Amino acid sequence: MIRVMLTLKSLTAYRAQTFHLQKTKKLKTVDDAIQFVNERGFVYFWPIKGITMPSLWAGVAGDRPVADKHDDPGHVTWRWKDSMLGQRKWYYAKILRKKATMISLKVAPYFYALTENFGDPTHDYILQHEQGLLSRESKSIYEALLGKGAMHTIDLRRETRLSSKESDTRFNRALEELQGDFKILPIGVAEAGAWRYAFIYDTVHHHYPKLIEQARDISRKQARAKLLALYLKSVGAIQQRDVIKLFGWKQNEVDAAIKEIREVTEIREIKGVKGEWIVLKELV
Repeated sequence: MIRVMLTLKSLTAYRAQTFHLQKTKKLKTVDDAIQFVNERGFVYFWPIKGITMPSLWAGVAGDRPVADKHDDPGHVTWRWKDSMLGQRKWYYAKILRKKATMISLKVAPYFYALTENFGDPTHDYILQHEQGLLSRESKSIYEALLGKGAMHTIDLRRETRLSSKESDTRFNRALEELQGDFKILPIGVAEAGAWRYAFIYDTVHHHYPKLIEQARDISRKQARAKLLALYLKSVGAIQQRDVIKLFGWKQNEVDAAIKEIREVTEIREIKGVKGEWIVLKELV
């Protein structure tokens, strides 16, 4: 273990570069956004409180809160996101901490390798449900999409008999559960419902038929090491609790992933910040 000092100033400067916070690096087009996602491997759509990670919003609007005003120029991110649904330029769904996440298509197989999807996606979900790993509402939604193909949320709620106001929480929780396990994802927007805006969902294996095969030979150990290395490359320095909070991994899984990557130096201190850190070698 190498013990050295890293300053908060140098870490902040590094993140300004990788998060595209500098004026000269701001994202100006949807092609810039696609390149940004590919560079980082995965980013959030919005910045998430308590999580240090690049986001599309910050890359466009800078390091400031998401604006309430709909005409804020930063909200071009919303248009970019909607226009890319179904275009297979990145993988978009509620993944990390059940928040909107954009993932490079080259990195998506590593996320998939950590899911509970091991064999035939048209049958495995039944076993998951029987084992208590998939809720009844999630099973109903997934079966509706399996049987009738992609549909928007208004039709999906009718199809699964989850249209009542009382079922809002259960329906939304099921959508998040299915997205988090790479079973479904939004592929478009329909002018439906009271707001004339409803996501269209499809099954992952139908929309990305090659993803299962791409993930097949990736072990969970390899997947965690890959994702941790990308995360560290984005943020420069992390504490183990940050990894657990973001990915939801167990302590022993984090320890094993750290041992697998070679780009790190363990240190005892970042000047001005408490706690033990794992730092990208190029920063020390």
